[in-house]
Amino acid sequence: MTHDALTELLSARHSCRAYLPDDVPREVIEQILTAAQRVPSWCNAQPWQVHITGKDETTRLAKALHGEAMKGGHTPDIPFPQAYTGEHQERRRTCGWQLYEAVGVQKGDRAGSARQMMENFRFFGAPHMALITAPKELGQYAYLDCGGFITGFCLAARSLGLGTIPQAAVAGFAPLLRDWFQVPEDRTILVGIAFGYPDEKHPANAFRTGRADLTEWVTWVG
Repeated sequence: MTHDALTELLSARHSCRAYLPDDVPREVIEQILTAAQRVPSWCNAQPWQVHITGKDETTRLAKALHGEAMKGGHTPDIPFPQAYTGEHQERRRTCGWQLYEAVGVQKGDRAGSARQMMENFRFFGAPHMALITAPKELGQYAYLDCGGFITGFCLAARSLGLGTIPQAAVAGFAPLLRDWFQVPEDRTILVGIAFGYPDEKHPANAFRTGRADLTEWVTWVG
């Protein structure tokens, strides 16, 4: 793959928040998984384990997860960030308002923004979800390795015409997911990735987030 082709693929990938109802064929999902598995990992440990839901199972899980989320609170295996400040908060807000404006939620409409946020727990209508877990004994380096796998998964899916969105919000309900998928206690639930064929006409997929200039995050030494 050329540099231009890779850049084009990276630019084409985005967080897809609306999907067509069509199932993704098993062989296509296997292509994505096989490609993502080529990412580097510490000592080639390949610490990721992946559960993939079919369309009907995704629907059942979404109903249970949405119901749990409506009760409030969350219990992730990995603590969520303590706070977003400075440029991180600014970027987070910008992304949020891009989404709200795209779907017609006005500033101050707390009910509207809450409804949109709850779509996380319906997987934004995606027909499939991939749950990513890592062994607790390998610690945070396994989480880094799995981060690479998540990137590989999203890029491989994009190359085959699919949309994806990694969802920390889903992992916030780790006890439900652990019971649902019978994930053993010696594994950490990291993230869910909703995926499927994107609904390109949906306004939630009409915007793209920006990226910081190199001067904001690169320090040249020597």
